[in-house]
Amino acid sequence: MTITILPEVTVLFLLLFARLGALVMLMPSLGEQAIPSRYRLSLALAMTLLFFPIVSTTLPQGLQNDTPALIFALITEVLTGVALGLVARLALSVAQVAGTTVAANIGLSFAQTVDPTMGQQGAVIGGFLSVTGLTLVFVTDLHHLAIAGIADSYRMFPPGSYLPIEDFRDAALMAVAEAFKVGIQIAAPFMLFGLVFNLGLGVLQKLMPQLQVFFLALPVSIGVGLILFALLVGAMTTAYVEHVRTVLMRFIGP
Repeated sequence: MTITILPEVTVLFLLLFARLGALVMLMPSLGEQAIPSRYRLSLALAMTLLFFPIVSTTLPQGLQNDTPALIFALITEVLTGVALGLVARLALSVAQVAGTTVAANIGLSFAQTVDPTMGQQGAVIGGFLSVTGLTLVFVTDLHHLAIAGIADSYRMFPPGSYLPIEDFRDAALMAVAEAFKVGIQIAAPFMLFGLVFNLGLGVLQKLMPQLQVFFLALPVSIGVGLILFALLVGAMTTAYVEHVRTVLMRFIGP
């Protein structure tokens, strides 16, 4: 009996691994080139073993006897995992939007570093917000919502069915729009500070043309901006975590 059901179990495992493997390879912080491929592969295999008893009954049966249907199902699962991973990466890019806006308004836009959560170079404040926000995601157990959302994705996007291209397109557009909106909202106090500060510098330059405003303004702008950042970092990371919670709740069915 075990030998008889082994091909079917193997096909279902591969079908499940196709989506989860693609998802892990694109997940923020876990899908970066800095993390060795064997670690990401091990995580994808562990998640496949975890989800197999839960969602195996929802997977299409009898694919081991239908090669074209199996290939089609594997391709759609990989594309579904890629789409979900990209949407998650776009949703978590809010920290980079906020950090870049903050850095530009307090005079730290030249301070660049590699953001470990996005795998690219960005403002050092954006990297700090990304790492802090991701840490709070795990501290507040929001990763449990992510796991539940992955499980419910098999109900929302059943394996073997045609890809909902329009739904993925709308989800990506919504993720980009909300990341920009929330990022600007988080950085709004610094935008106001930059506007008032630069307006004051302009007035000062007109009143005292001989004063070297740039050499005076940059240290003051950075110092006051960092003090303001220290006072508001709690509210900023709270808004980031709430945004992540809102995005994850969309993947969880009623």
